[in-house]
Formats: sequence, C-alpha cells, structure tokens
Amino acid sequence: MTRIIDYYFTTISPWAYLAGDGLERIAAEHEAQIRYKPVDLMAVFARSGGQPLGERPPARQAYRMQELRRAKAKTGMDLVLEPAFFPTNPAPSCYAIIAADRAGGGDTGLLVRLLMRACWAEEKNIAEDEVIRAALEAAGFDPGLADSGLLTGAETFLRYTEEAVTAGVFGSPFYIVDGTERFWGQDRLADLDAYLAGRLG
Repeated sequence: MTRIIDYYFTTISPWAYLAGDGLERIAAEHEAQIRYKPVDLMAVFARSGGQPLGERPPARQAYRMQELRRAKAKTGMDLVLEPAFFPTNPAPSCYAIIAADRAGGGDTGLLVRLLMRACWAEEKNIAEDEVIRAALEAAGFDPGLADSGLLTGAETFLRYTEEAVTAGVFGSPFYIVDGTERFWGQDRLADLDAYLAGRLG
C-alpha cells in the first residue's frame, strides 16, 4: 500500500525552503506519494494559537534570526536572512503551484523549491507574475498557468487551509503521513524518514 504524505506549507516560509529536496528524497526512498498543499498560514495561525512574525515578542524574533543563521550554516544553502521581498503575498505563487500540480507535465516539488529559492536566496518578489512564470517554465510547466489557474487555485487554497486546520496543522512545513502521523518542521525530516522505515512507533 502506497503511503501518503500530505505536505502543508507556505511559499514564504524560510523553514520550508531550508528543507530543500529532503521530502522528495525520503518519499522516493519509501515509494510514498506527496500531496502538495499550500495554505494561508496567517489563517492557520489565527485558528491554532500562532502569531504572525511581526507580533511575536522581541526575544522570539531574535531567536528566530539566530536559528536561521545556524540553519544556513548547517545546510550550506544560500539564504538571505532578511530578503528584500519578505513578507510578501504568497497567494499567487500558491495558486500557481495548485494549478500546475493539477495540470501535470512538470515537477511540482521543483516548482515549490524554485519559488522558495526565489524569495529566500534570489531576493525576488514571488507575488509578481514574471517570477511565477519563470519558475513554472523552469519546472517544466506551462507558464500560462500563472493566469489560467487563478480561480481553481484560489478555491483549492481555501480548501487546503480549512483541511490543514482540521488536521491539526499549526506551522510550515508540516507533514502528515496517512492522515494521522504529524511532523512539524524541516528538522523533523529524519523522524519522518525513520517513521516510514518502521523505526518509530
């Protein structure tokens, strides 16, 4: 039986970006299926007790910056700690991911990573049409999906957000295996791997 990994995220999450292609590699090793589900993280926060970054106490904001600096060093990934276009509206890029995933023909995981890299390493505004189109094309999709997929993308985005809240999601990245086993954060990918391998209860 194929294991299902529901992957909830927002495209402006530095932690989701720092996961790199770890989820895809783990899924391939265990022959699991990933379902990419971008969500409105601010709406998730509002209903799960989370706080938007700007509303967190100074100590938590300072600690976040230290953690990002350390994560950059540990992963060796390109990361701008305070990118020029953060925060920005993640919805257009999320709509494009949803439309591309539905249309097929390209690599959804790569598309997600390219959009996150555009924000966190290349300092591009992933709310802008040309940035989204370039990522779609680079991942093997029709760049026109940036426009044609708007309505379906918006409707599905809302549905994924409601689904996330119901499923107990409260952050990004968040991985749920077979609808029950939850893993929060890119630093839990090793646990996800162990669980799929049967090494965790």
